[in-house]
Amino acid sequence: MPKIWIDLDNSPHVPFFLPIIDELQKRGCSVLLTARDCSNVCDLLEFFKLKCRVIGRHYGRHKVVKVASTCFRALQLMRTAITEKPDLAVSHGSRSQLLACSLLGIPSITVYDYEFASLSLSKVLRRLGRNWLMAPEIIAHANGNGGHDNFLSYPGIKEDVYVPWFKPDARIKPQLGLLDEELVVTVRPPANEAHYYNPESDRLFTAAMEVLTARPDTKIVLLPRNEKQGADLRKRWGTAFASKKIIIPDAAVDGLNLIWHSDLVISGGGTMNREAAALSVPVYSVFRGRIGAVDQYLSDNQRLVLIENIADVKNKIVLKRRGQAEKLPVGSLDALNRVVANIMVVLKYHGSYCYQRSI
Repeated sequence: MPKIWIDLDNSPHVPFFLPIIDELQKRGCSVLLTARDCSNVCDLLEFFKLKCRVIGRHYGRHKVVKVASTCFRALQLMRTAITEKPDLAVSHGSRSQLLACSLLGIPSITVYDYEFASLSLSKVLRRLGRNWLMAPEIIAHANGNGGHDNFLSYPGIKEDVYVPWFKPDARIKPQLGLLDEELVVTVRPPANEAHYYNPESDRLFTAAMEVLTARPDTKIVLLPRNEKQGADLRKRWGTAFASKKIIIPDAAVDGLNLIWHSDLVISGGGTMNREAAALSVPVYSVFRGRIGAVDQYLSDNQRLVLIENIADVKNKIVLKRRGQAEKLPVGSLDALNRVVANIMVVLKYHGSYCYQRSI
């Protein structure tokens, strides 16, 4: 039985890999799961009841520390890889796994959906014939394959891999204390510890929060990226928290379900924006890093509104109830099927049980 090692490096990777894991197991593969304690990863692992080895954690945004922690975690992962002897490794941009695989000679697939984060990966991967890149076709069409020969693609966007499996659960509203007469806005602050962080994102986020808190019928469900950010936001918006105008869920929630039961979404990060777009929920992005091909595609097709300045916050964000008659968009399994097929092709290309067991 071939063994595929999946490393969950950040929160969005947990729902993304859920159906992939299921499909790989149906095709006779054994799946080894590792994860990094970053953002809400551990909460989501518990929420989805995934058995996983948590190895390493996030150490903040300082570049030197980031490099050092990536290398240290790679060494930690190598110990597990040497013991488990996987045939193929897969992640959504886990640099630690990529480094560990390169040192051990394990074939790997690095999935990504933001091309600017992959430029350095592409330069490294060009020299490593046992490593592959996989991205949405939108990126391939807009930017080519970055000069990388071992390039794979799939239709749609990353969120199309798992959104078709979504089933709404209305119990989330009473669980969070959301009332039918309220305008529910789900808000995700900018990733202020990410390497691509732009302070302008926080200025737009603050402006949006000021507009939302000034409206009497809004309920803001705030999803901070870590405890420190949550504490800072509670301090900054103390009055709104005290009146329960702003709430932070006490435990991990199904992000898709929360988005579906929201009237609109405002986010400083990519995944929640694209999840809302995939569900046809109005969504506004205050992300001010370089706009990738996927977000540009969604913007061009009026599925995502890019907020670029303070005036846009006031003029473009429409505070309107969605109503309860909205239907789920018809999903397709094309993205999931292609991702899994690509993994199986690479596994076959390198040969099952191809890991260098002599190490």
